[in-house]
Amino acid sequence: MIQLFNVTKSYGGESAAVKDLSIQIPKGDFVYVTGASGAGKSTFLRMLYAAEKPTKGQILINNQNVTRISSKQIPFLRRKIGVVFQDFKLLQSRTVYENVAFALEAQGKKRYEVSKKVYQALKEVGLEHRLQRKPLELSGGEQQRIAIARALVVDPLILLADEPSGNLDQQVTLDIMELFKRANARGTTVLLATHDHSLQKRFPRRVITLDQGKLVGDYQPDQL
Repeated sequence: MIQLFNVTKSYGGESAAVKDLSIQIPKGDFVYVTGASGAGKSTFLRMLYAAEKPTKGQILINNQNVTRISSKQIPFLRRKIGVVFQDFKLLQSRTVYENVAFALEAQGKKRYEVSKKVYQALKEVGLEHRLQRKPLELSGGEQQRIAIARALVVDPLILLADEPSGNLDQQVTLDIMELFKRANARGTTVLLATHDHSLQKRFPRRVITLDQGKLVGDYQPDQL
């Protein structure tokens, strides 16, 4: 599903954010990406959905070489990938419904299909009653669940989450993890960048650890 071969990402004269990274993640896997701030977690995820291009190396997603696609092909790649950001990145001028519907409308889905899938996605995160609210009318935990609904509404092959619980309380974090677990159970490959070691203990999964851009650990739950 996801394959990285000797991937390096450098920014000008600065030291590389990711260095000679080779990783294989099978379809349906659930992986924590861990490491200190600045370890390269966000850069790693950003390269997977083509927000960044590696300086060296190759990235294959579902047998498609992401490093060789044109800018016109990127939107089609992203139709297979759901992304959850730490700062939500919701459209503040649009309603909850419009935020979640946006991804489907960009794919050219018909109105009745958009309406059905948006309602289902919001129901799954427990916010179907907030359809017409604006993001700033919601709590941080509710905004994050809207962001998750937006990522899941397209039935992604891959779900990428970058520190999705960084600013949230423990109960909201546990609720969010249950949403990720359910998506994974349906076959979605999940990559979760986090520095929260308590999540790894409570929900043991494969753990990839980065340090200064290098892969320094890759462990299955029974090895931790």
